[in-house]
Amino acid sequence: MNNETDIRKIKKVGQVWRADEVASLEMDFFSDINVVAGFPIPLSNDERAKKIDVLRMLCPHPDATYLIRVEGDSMIDSNICSGDILVVDKSNRNPSENEVAMCEVNGEYTVKFVRRHDGKSWLVPANKNYPEIEINDGDEFNVWGVVTFVIHQPQSV
Repeated sequence: MNNETDIRKIKKVGQVWRADEVASLEMDFFSDINVVAGFPIPLSNDERAKKIDVLRMLCPHPDATYLIRVEGDSMIDSNICSGDILVVDKSNRNPSENEVAMCEVNGEYTVKFVRRHDGKSWLVPANKNYPEIEINDGDEFNVWGVVTFVIHQPQSV
């Protein structure tokens, strides 16, 4: 299957962008300052900032990386919410049990953990309201890529 076919099928899930087709974005980065979620520290020294390419930082393999908008809440306990943008590295198709994978099952796409036990593969959500999905012998299944970053807006309290 070629990339264009993959992208058309994934668009059923949400919006899709190839990382190497997104314009670079350089921003100031304060690498020598650690911001704490406690007592405030001053950030008044702009000359200490260096420029970084945010896209290159998030996508070390831009020719094999896609940005995909999530729809649904089956992964909320892994802090992946509907509307978030996933950075998916298609060069990695062998996720560990702790990595979130984008998978294709019988022509449908989903984001889950891939777990193997008792000789079977399971797609495991990060939301107790959703069941685990067993991959059966007759199912067409493959890991499309591994989620490397999640981009979302902070939640208000």
